[in-house]
Amino acid sequence: MTETTATHCPYCALQCAMALTQTEAATPGRGARVALAGRAFPTNRGGLCKKGWTAAELINSPDRILEPMLRQPDGSFAPAAWDMALNLIAERLAGGRAEHGADSVGVFGGGGLTNEKAYQLGKFARLALGTSRIDYNGRFCMSSAAAAGNRAFGLDRGLPFPVEDLDAAATILILGSNPAQTMPPFIGHLDGARAAGGLIVVDPRRTATARLTENGAGSHVQPTPGSDLVLLLGLINIVIAEKLVDQDYIDSRTIGFDELRRSVGQWWPERVQAQTGVPTQQLRDLARRLASGRGTYILTGRGVEQHADGTDTATAAINLSLILGLVGTDHSGYGTLTGQGNGQGGREHGQKCDQLPGYRKITDPAARAHVAGVWEVHPDSIPGAGLPAVELLASMGESGGIRTLLVHGANVVVSAPNADRVRAGLAALDFLVVCDFFFSETAALADVVLPVTQWAEEDGTMTSLEGRVIRRRTAVAAPAGVRSELWIFQELARRLDAPSRYSTDPAEVFDELARASAGGPADYSGLSYGLLDEGQAAYWPYPAGSTGTPRLFRDRFQHADGRARMFPVRARVADAPAQQRGILTLITGRLLEHYQSGAQTRRVPELALARPEARLQLHPATAAQLGVADGGWVDVTNSRGVVRCRAEVTLSIRHDTVFLPFHFPGEQSANRLTDDVTDPVSGMPEFKRTTVRVRALAGEERGADA
Repeated sequence: MTETTATHCPYCALQCAMALTQTEAATPGRGARVALAGRAFPTNRGGLCKKGWTAAELINSPDRILEPMLRQPDGSFAPAAWDMALNLIAERLAGGRAEHGADSVGVFGGGGLTNEKAYQLGKFARLALGTSRIDYNGRFCMSSAAAAGNRAFGLDRGLPFPVEDLDAAATILILGSNPAQTMPPFIGHLDGARAAGGLIVVDPRRTATARLTENGAGSHVQPTPGSDLVLLLGLINIVIAEKLVDQDYIDSRTIGFDELRRSVGQWWPERVQAQTGVPTQQLRDLARRLASGRGTYILTGRGVEQHADGTDTATAAINLSLILGLVGTDHSGYGTLTGQGNGQGGREHGQKCDQLPGYRKITDPAARAHVAGVWEVHPDSIPGAGLPAVELLASMGESGGIRTLLVHGANVVVSAPNADRVRAGLAALDFLVVCDFFFSETAALADVVLPVTQWAEEDGTMTSLEGRVIRRRTAVAAPAGVRSELWIFQELARRLDAPSRYSTDPAEVFDELARASAGGPADYSGLSYGLLDEGQAAYWPYPAGSTGTPRLFRDRFQHADGRARMFPVRARVADAPAQQRGILTLITGRLLEHYQSGAQTRRVPELALARPEARLQLHPATAAQLGVADGGWVDVTNSRGVVRCRAEVTLSIRHDTVFLPFHFPGEQSANRLTDDVTDPVSGMPEFKRTTVRVRALAGEERGADA
């Protein structure tokens, strides 16, 4: 007799609903087999993308790690008993702390961990290890949007409204996001705007999302890479100059308009055109469309946020939304499209270096006292703020830096900027532990690899891009040698004689998380597994006694006076790369079959075979100038590294720009080229604006396969 389990997709933050039915039990050497179907849910309405439809193949993949693995003196790995592996880890953790101090131990988490595991990881790092050195790969994803939302609204939630609200929109502006490939079921929510001719996509590439604007459905705005802040300042200038602002909204719900107005005076349309390449008439038409009075939404994504000025760019998008009177209304709004499955919840509850559970500031004495009370420790035993992800990784092997690192749910060798430097830092560590279900490129460098449960083998909660807390449910038993991180934390905490308690029951951990979050900005105190299992829509903040908050900012913003802040920001007018032969601007991103660093999707044959290698996209005119043929081999280089791959000649990209997916490892890894310079506010790296030289390779340079 089979039983069907309702759960959600393991991939992006849309968290599409699906149903799993076990067809064969796990056997030695592989996981269980399941049948998978889409399930009715507001975000995906029964649909799934290629990644979702093939997700069940992850469970019984032949690449699955099924027992702890220890590195041997010759560099190979050999299986070990759990007690042996955990005893070794505890011994090395204790020894490293004694010799080099608690902050010599680092923890790097992931935006795919459940809320329970993210919460327990933050607690384990701060209490069991005593380290402040914890951050997570969400720093590469949403940190600039979060910083901008917090300073403008006093609270950050990806979408402060349910996704379904977009259905009624007449105008949707999408800046730097390609949901048609990264979260395909989302595009169903754009149909209303497309029918009204109001889908506007800003992207240097003519992506699948940009193509949705064709045939009168909207318009594609194609600025030079990295000029999004100037573009937004120009739109604000036009809206103010043409008196298209919502003055009543500005007067009653915001502060800072006069300063904002003065700050954009220099960005008249002709100057913006010179900087961005966007024609003045297109700028004016766009500003007027946004101010047309119909349901209007502005959505930002990584393309405009993964910059050293990403926080300011997201702030400019918010400023534009505020002067138009969009935020917190019944008909319009502003939001940001989160990438990772639990990128939202992962930072709310303790993986981020400066935050405690409930989105509390770790520097706030009241916040520290509240969380310490739940943890039953003295507030002084909780370390202070640590280092954001890029700085944390850069400290590996440095004097006074990280000597031991624990990695959970991340593949930094592929996903972090300046990847060769990260690889060198990992090699310089005294000890590296990786928890994963596959041998990722990072796990391959570890001293100990611990096999952990996958999405279909665990209970927990995730928080979607719209702030909805949802249930992940166990559909199949995990293979015999695999353990949950909750069990690993408990076992290591016991061996380290750590204070507080570390339950292995996800429901108990969630109840503790709810208490720890009570009164914080991300308050989950009114939630429980019982309530979630009833099927109620649960949007945070969800204080005890409430029914949650599907739509934020309806009555007030979260600043003490209830008003939103307009922050004037200024663009750095950077010189374009020297117009020399082969000097171009590289942008990175994902394609339809890709998810993040590919640790999962490269192990699904259907996805891997569809795009088996990296391809550098470049314009036909650029290719002709460089002597590059479609399918020919190229070197892409700068001072940080070199990528060698084939070329894809396409009209879908600007002539001064090239594109690489960041999904591939080794010599095709795009992040060997990206810079680890970061946004000074958010710590976000500069992924979307990298100067490179492209050179065609002759056959003898490439070898027999050229």
